Amino acid sequence: MLDIYSIGEMVIDFIPGNEKDSYIKKAGGAPANVAIAMQKNHLNAGMCCKVGDDDFGYFLLKTLKDNQVVPLCKELCTQAVTTMAFVTLAENGERTFTFARKPGADMFLSEEDVEEEAIKDSVIIHAGSCSLSAEPVASATSKALRLGQEYGRIVSFDVNYRNLMWNDSQTACTEKVLENLPFVDLLKISEEEVGMFGGEEAIPDLMKKYKITVVVETLGKNGADVYFGNEVIHADGRKTRAVDATGAGDAFWGGFLSSLRIQGIETVCQLTKEKLKKALDYGNAAGFLCVQQKGAIDSLPGREKIEQVLKMKEEI
Repeated sequence: MLDIYSIGEMVIDFIPGNEKDSYIKKAGGAPANVAIAMQKNHLNAGMCCKVGDDDFGYFLLKTLKDNQVVPLCKELCTQAVTTMAFVTLAENGERTFTFARKPGADMFLSEEDVEEEAIKDSVIIHAGSCSLSAEPVASATSKALRLGQEYGRIVSFDVNYRNLMWNDSQTACTEKVLENLPFVDLLKISEEEVGMFGGEEAIPDLMKKYKITVVVETLGKNGADVYFGNEVIHADGRKTRAVDATGAGDAFWGGFLSSLRIQGIETVCQLTKEKLKKALDYGNAAGFLCVQQKGAIDSLPGREKIEQVLKMKEEI
């Protein structure tokens, strides 16, 4: 049984090196980061993605293997090279991306690659908007989300808007996300993305219209808010000097979902205000640790480090 079936992009992140105009090769891609984050929390994770039949693709598959994440699509892509993202860091650790994806291997994941049995054998089905930006991977992603909903699994979705993947069209991204929201139980959205869906004031109506159980709005250094029922649950962030924000949102979400599984959550009916607050604190601690190192996957913290941070707060 998999705790999470994650689907979407796994890419090469080229992050700035120590020398001017130099880059360091790292594994990345939001759904892959979330899967690995959960594995580092001693949970079972699978990743359904398409990588190229090239050195970069082999490197990414090895990364999954090294992190004990099950690769759920064994066939390599021969139509395009492995997708690459070049990361530019600002002084405050925030980043912008340039994608080499015209096309990229991640786009060629197909519906045939999504096996129904694997969905049935998972607790959480997770995806993000990047894999909705092109075909056939968009149809593959929708199939996984739909099957997750049909089998009563917990369906998680991260808006994770990347303008270059959508030709700078927030509208196109919003429309595609809305098409898939009827399948979603847990929606993660950042304070920069919430305007795409009408702003914070529109969240309750969005939840009612699409029957979304939980919306989590991440607020950067200010923590996060959870919309659940008629309540908003807030958890403060932990302040630290950010070295690299790459993967911080994925560390947070991987931590949040991990906490739910550690608490024994198997269906959305088991969610309570107390359990969600605990998951929020756990996710915030994971994000706090992540931004203190460079690179997404390398900086994803394990369960032991997260629990140390939580214990420190309890002792204050």
